[in-house]
Amino acid sequence: QVQLVESGGGLVQAGGSLRLSCAASGPTFSRYGLGWFRQAPGKRREFVAGINWSSNTLYADSVKGRFTISRDNAKSTVYLRMNSLKPEDTAVYYCAARTLEVTTTAGTYAVWGQGTQVTVSS
Repeated sequence: QVQLVESGGGLVQAGGSLRLSCAASGPTFSRYGLGWFRQAPGKRREFVAGINWSSNTLYADSVKGRFTISRDNAKSTVYLRMNSLKPEDTAVYYCAARTLEVTTTAGTYAVWGQGTQVTVSS
């Protein structure tokens, strides 16, 4: 089973950018659907973006036009480029994997990383 490790979080001012990475270990990375989720204090975990094995993508309305998800199967890594960051983007960001196409429902993902903190100051 694939294992996931996120990196790239940090503190950034509003309007700034960050790129998150999620490195996977294990076989058949290219066959997984990969999603990014986030969870702010006191809130439910929410879908941010997803990318299928075919590189078709899906985004939450709140991040469309600002965030870009991509994957490099040769490096077994999925990325989340975040531009024009807002204070409301502050959360712990998690990547997740499933063997079927991505969905927006956290409960359908079998594998999760440990998360990386993103803090956007106003």
